[in-house]
Amino acid sequence: MKRKKIIAGNWKMNHTIAETSGFINEIKGHVSEISDVDIVLCPTFTSLQTAVNLTRDTIVGVGAQNVHWDRNGAFTGEISLAMLLEIPVDYVILGHSERRQYFGESDETVNKRLKSTLTTLIKPIVCIGEKLGERESGITEKVIARQLNDSLNGITADQMDNVVIAYEPVWAIGTGVTATPDQAQEVHAFIRNLINEKYSANVSENIRIQYGGSVKSSNADDLLSQPDIDGALVGGASLDCSEFVKIIRSAE
Repeated sequence: MKRKKIIAGNWKMNHTIAETSGFINEIKGHVSEISDVDIVLCPTFTSLQTAVNLTRDTIVGVGAQNVHWDRNGAFTGEISLAMLLEIPVDYVILGHSERRQYFGESDETVNKRLKSTLTTLIKPIVCIGEKLGERESGITEKVIARQLNDSLNGITADQMDNVVIAYEPVWAIGTGVTATPDQAQEVHAFIRNLINEKYSANVSENIRIQYGGSVKSSNADDLLSQPDIDGALVGGASLDCSEFVKIIRSAE
């Protein structure tokens, strides 16, 4: 079956409100006629409202980079689902490798965030991926299976309709090193098979699995042509409008 590609730009801690406005005003004219790719921009929390206002009545969706699992409370620096729904955003990234590395997120906390998010209409992008040492030790599949199963613990087949999985090998995040198309496809196929075993063939055939890890226009064609790669979670290249549009065109 043909799954609709999804290209998401994770801006991380980049772009002020003014820069966000400039980027969105520029990109709108380039993607207005695209209909077969879901396009998502994930700016900083301070730029979310601006992004939503400027993308209203366009095909561009907006996502947050993180969310807490509780409705409110003494969690300094965190953002709740109620706050994101008030804006409102369309997507939220959960468990990005940088959140895991620098802020102590785990499969358990990703699962808690996921369960809370799935009580709303916000679509979660759940990130998983192995570190360089794990790949070199030959335990990539073991790590991926653990992360996927623990992150999806208690999630039903019906809920999986709204979930996007992002495979992001940690050794390729911001390093300029990209998994080869064959390497990426191998892990994507493995993830799809795990979902088939955990849920059903129908769920595994419908779920979208993105690749993330130094995606740029020069490698997007080869990556996105793989049968089990349904899009990209783009980091640095998504900060450059012309580069991001080229990646979207590759998906198209």
